[in-house]
Amino acid sequence: MRSFTRRLAVVILGSAVASVAVAQVPPPATPAPVTQPPAPVIPATPPPAAVPAKPVERPTGVAATVNNQQIPEVAVWRALRQFPEAEHPIARKEILNHLVENILIDQYLNALKITVEQPEVDKLLEELKGELKKSMKDYTKELEAMMLTEAEFRSEVAAQMKWDKFLKQQGTDEALKGFFAKRPDIFDGTLVRARHVLLPSVADAAKQAESKKMLTDIKAIVNAEADKAVAAMNPQPADALAKEKARGAKVEELFAEYAKRHSTCPSKANGGDLQFFPRVGAMVEPFADAAFKMNVYQMSDVVETEFGYHLILVTAKNPGKQRTFDEVKEDVRSVYAMQLRQAVVAQMKPRAQIAMTPVMMK
Repeated sequence: MRSFTRRLAVVILGSAVASVAVAQVPPPATPAPVTQPPAPVIPATPPPAAVPAKPVERPTGVAATVNNQQIPEVAVWRALRQFPEAEHPIARKEILNHLVENILIDQYLNALKITVEQPEVDKLLEELKGELKKSMKDYTKELEAMMLTEAEFRSEVAAQMKWDKFLKQQGTDEALKGFFAKRPDIFDGTLVRARHVLLPSVADAAKQAESKKMLTDIKAIVNAEADKAVAAMNPQPADALAKEKARGAKVEELFAEYAKRHSTCPSKANGGDLQFFPRVGAMVEPFADAAFKMNVYQMSDVVETEFGYHLILVTAKNPGKQRTFDEVKEDVRSVYAMQLRQAVVAQMKPRAQIAMTPVMMK
């Protein structure tokens, strides 16, 4: 499903530091000591609509712990406040997941002894203050609005700078060109449109099996009903192409009804329609990988992501065009960076001690 990362851009590292839109792709060949969160550091001022009309108390409590390092509830709040309340359950899950990954990555970089000196942090903060001043904004007031202390902000900036330093070591031109050469299709601009039915992930094995069976049954029923509808058409479609088009339209119609009835994603209101999205940067990787491998009007098997279990129907494709490395170099850098992030998280997470608070504390 669609990643909230774009809308989290101003809060994703704890709410103060923005990062480039994430992307998910298969690992580049033999990444060095794996790792990476998103890149550039920019001032993160919440949009006017996101600023509460009335003062609110700083949220208390611990949202999660990662190897005994705490994520305060206020860090989740900074991101969560920018979403409609109806989206909070899904948004909170992704926010927490991203914050957990940020800590794992920082712990990894610390183990590698990747450091930044205090003067480096001071210099960047002065630059940020200057940018804010140009926009007629006050640095101190901006931190207060985000319930962010100077020490917290410095810590986040330092973590981002460590990551940038490591990415620079890893993402050489040679490495980026090698990555592009292996997967030029990722950067050709192809777009896919899809619908999906989402059922939430659960810890209970029996309920997991029940959810997967429900999606498998929906797929079978939709296929069977679409075949029956086409067979009953009078007159029959003139040729194989017309028949396939008629069948596809029926599949989409039936699929949309099941999405409205059973999906737990906000897209259920539109029959699970996610509109067009690119191969990277919009959807979590297992979802995007499955969607881009399918033909139009083809349904997936059950796809599992951090959000739960999905049944995906591709409804349209807009093909892209071949690009050269120089044309998409910055895109390649962003995707490579995200791949490194995924790689280090995959390495660190299974061994980490992670405890999350299931319900948002007031």
